[in-house]
Amino acid sequence: MSKPKLIRVRDIMKDNFLKINGLKTVQEAIDSLRQADAHTLIVEKRHENDEYGIVVLADIAKNVLAKDRAPERVNVYEIMSKPVLCVDPDMDIRYCSRIFDRFGLSTAPVIQKGQVIGIITYQEIVLHGLCSTSSQH
Repeated sequence: MSKPKLIRVRDIMKDNFLKINGLKTVQEAIDSLRQADAHTLIVEKRHENDEYGIVVLADIAKNVLAKDRAPERVNVYEIMSKPVLCVDPDMDIRYCSRIFDRFGLSTAPVIQKGQVIGIITYQEIVLHGLCSTSSQH
């Protein structure tokens, strides 16, 4: 039995995310997401000792659309998750999957030296990580 191939988060993460100021409106965020064809917003730190936040499409659906709130009247900071759990780019995707399961995540920023360098989701883990290991057997 061969040892499973090590696949790191950096090997399959996406760089298709946007950084946004938390004071922007949800409407501005949606417009930016459409333009960039992205699905994840990283909410910028306000100062050096602050933490990143995150907004995914489900947050907008649950906290704006489902509650019949006007997206032009809701600020991003009102619906973001903060602080956000992040993963290291050198983490094995099996451990990343365990973190997702344990904490009920579906998306996490990949942070290196205090900077967001990518986004990892279950989609990348399964379609690009897991499938690339199973094709070797």
